[in-house]
Amino acid sequence: MLFVIFKQFFLLGCMSFGGPAAHLGYFKRHFVDNLKWLTAERYAQLISLSQALPGPGSSQVSFAMGVEKGGLLGGLCAFIGFTLPSFLIMFFLALSAHQFGDIYFAVIAGLKLFAVVIVADATYSMAMSFCKNHLHKLIAVLSTVALIVFSQLSSQIIVLIAAAALGWFYPQLKLPENQQHKSVKIAWLPLGLFTVLLLVSFLPLGEWFSVFAPFYQTGAMVFGGGHVVLPILQAGVPSLETEQFLSAYASAQAIPGPMFTIATYLGAQVSPNTPLIGAIVATLLIFLPGFLLMLAFMKSWLQLADKPRFAGSIAALNAAVVGFLAAALYSPIWQSAVQNLWQVGLVVAAFTWLRIAKPPIWWLLLGFIAFSVLIGQF
Repeated sequence: MLFVIFKQFFLLGCMSFGGPAAHLGYFKRHFVDNLKWLTAERYAQLISLSQALPGPGSSQVSFAMGVEKGGLLGGLCAFIGFTLPSFLIMFFLALSAHQFGDIYFAVIAGLKLFAVVIVADATYSMAMSFCKNHLHKLIAVLSTVALIVFSQLSSQIIVLIAAAALGWFYPQLKLPENQQHKSVKIAWLPLGLFTVLLLVSFLPLGEWFSVFAPFYQTGAMVFGGGHVVLPILQAGVPSLETEQFLSAYASAQAIPGPMFTIATYLGAQVSPNTPLIGAIVATLLIFLPGFLLMLAFMKSWLQLADKPRFAGSIAALNAAVVGFLAAALYSPIWQSAVQNLWQVGLVVAAFTWLRIAKPPIWWLLLGFIAFSVLIGQF
């Protein structure tokens, strides 16, 4: 059974283009409709849990389905199978990026413009979904301003804590009274391990440790999916250049599988002497927190989701995530990628096209690369 789980998720990992939302569609069609590994109701519960927790949403759902089918080892097989294709591609790109010369730099310029459009689209879509009342709009705006002015990792942590507190004390969601007193059964071992590892990650335990600890911290704090990885990792790993982050981000957009394998690329970059070890360690660390939290709350999610204060904190955190993306869109993405009026016009036109016509993401990607390569020849 473990090999079957690995094989099914590996095949999906090879063809799952389109980001987390598309991944969840593939999962439903394959595992719910065709293989009938779980019911549509249970699948919806796993999705709602993954959306409420930090971490890579579609990967958390795949891990949870593996756990339900084959226990903890089944979850690990699902994770390895779904992540391995994108891990290998991102690792190869990280090793070979410097070998392509001028064409490579032209491609990177195109990828950076592509990243502007994608992050702008993600920011707009998430703002429409998560900022539907005055409090959440205020949280998003204040988060944006705070993170533009104070870009350190500590500032991001403070913003998340403040947003969660506001959501807790001023919950905006009205839930039925008869659902507010159900007992909650949490798996304390994975939750305790998650907490201990997060606290340890902030300790000064040496240079090598300090290089990779931000990957775990990012996995523990990223609400809203792979787009938010960029600003948090950039604040936590200052040793890398902005171009390296944007190259990793844009590359992750263009390949199948989870966007969190941006950590694979960056892990190889921060440890040039042992790139494979760096890529593996960074990848495991960024995925681990989300998986531990899924194990902690898989059996108790329905009871927790019915508690207004808990649901209010999650909604406020999602609003703060909009601020994370908006701040990242301004700096470093826009400032690094857009240098002249031609690029402004191209970005605005591409964003408008994406919102109205919703073309395949590959069209935008190839268009930006072709444009940058052609411009680079003159």
